[in-house]
Amino acid sequence: SEWPFLIITDHFLKSPELVKAMYAKMSNQERVTLLDLVIAKIVGDEPLTKDDVPVFLSHAELIASTFVDQCKVVLRLTSERQADDEEALATIRLLDVLCEMTANTDLLGYLQVFPGLLERVIDLLRLIHVAGRDTTNVFSTCGCIKAEGDVSNVAEGFKSHLIRLIGNLCYKNKDNQDKVNELDGIPLILDSCSIDDSNPFLTQWVVYAVRNLTEDNSQNQDLIAKMEEQGLADASLLKKMGFEVEKRGDKLILKSTNDTPPL
Repeated sequence: SEWPFLIITDHFLKSPELVKAMYAKMSNQERVTLLDLVIAKIVGDEPLTKDDVPVFLSHAELIASTFVDQCKVVLRLTSERQADDEEALATIRLLDVLCEMTANTDLLGYLQVFPGLLERVIDLLRLIHVAGRDTTNVFSTCGCIKAEGDVSNVAEGFKSHLIRLIGNLCYKNKDNQDKVNELDGIPLILDSCSIDDSNPFLTQWVVYAVRNLTEDNSQNQDLIAKMEEQGLADASLLKKMGFEVEKRGDKLILKSTNDTPPL
C-alpha cells in the first residue's frame, strides 16, 4: 500500500476526496494512524489557515458521519474475547478527533449542527454507563481491571471524552443545551461523576459540560436545582464540582461557587 508515503505529505490531508477514498480501503490500524495525523494537525503549534478550514470541514463530515454510523462497535470491548477489537479502537480514535475538532472555533459550528451526532454521543454514554455498572469490563469504574494487562486499558478516558464532546457541542448553543435536557442527558452526566481510575479528569469534564449546559439556560439550571432538592443530585458532589443550590423565595437557584475545580 502506498498510503504511508502519501500521508507524510501535506498534500494527502489537503485532499478530502482522497482521504475519504483511502479511509474506506484502509485497515483499522492504518485508520488510527491517519486519525492521529489529523489530531496532530489540529492541535499543532500552527493554527489552521483559511485554506485549511474548508478542507478540515470536509474531514469533519467524514469523521462525524463515520462515528455516528459505527460508534456502537465500541460496546464490543465489554467482551473479554473482543477486548482488542481493532474496529472499536479506531472508533475510539474518531471520538478523540471529534473532541479536538469541536475545540477548534472554525470547526465547532459545523459539528454542533451535524445530524445525529449529539444524540448518538448521549446514547453511547448511556450504553457504556449501564454496561460499566452492570458487569465488570473496560467501562467499569474499577481500577483493578487495569492489572490484567494493556488490553484492558483501551477504553481509558472514553467516558471523559464523550462528556467533553457533549460539553463542546453545547458551548453557547441553546438548541443543543435543550436537546441534552430532552434526551435526559443531564442526570446521566451527573451520575457519571464518580471516582473512576480509568477516566482521568472525569469530574473536570463533567463540571465543564454542566457549565456549558446551564449557561444562559434557566430550564437546565432549574432541572439540576430540583434534582438536588429531590435528592437525585448529591449536594456534596455538586459542591465538589463547584456548584450549589440556593433557595430564593419559592425558586431554587443553581449557582457557581468560588472554589470551582480548575479545568
